[in-house]
Amino acid sequence: MKVKPVDYVVKQLVYLRGEIMAIHRRDEAVVHRLHGAVFHSYVAPATGSTELCAWRLEIAGGVEGLTHRVDREEVFLLLAGQIRVSLDGVSEGMAAGDVLRVPAGSVFGVDNPSTETAQAWVTTSVGLTATLPDGSVISPPWVR
Repeated sequence: MKVKPVDYVVKQLVYLRGEIMAIHRRDEAVVHRLHGAVFHSYVAPATGSTELCAWRLEIAGGVEGLTHRVDREEVFLLLAGQIRVSLDGVSEGMAAGDVLRVPAGSVFGVDNPSTETAQAWVTTSVGLTATLPDGSVISPPWVR
């Protein structure tokens, strides 16, 4: 189920008045698609967070991710499946339950060479930007 931005705004106003807990329900995630992956955004400034962002990431089987340089530290917990990560030119496999800390300034990429979809939980700080191989800099919507 896709949540409308206006629903988020209304919920956030109610939360700021102290009327509800800051529980982000599974069906309330804002879904983004980029570079063959699906990002289910739960925690971000758009939902009231002032310091942290968190999302569930789905990487379909056979997807080769786009290597990028991050300006903030990220924590990457693989929930399901197996992936191959590249960090500053070193490549290694990860299995469900493994955790990777991506230091700020690192060049990072994720590939899913398997046939099954992999899922991860990712957390970083508000305002993360990523520099792509062509030099362009993006600020993904799930960190704003």
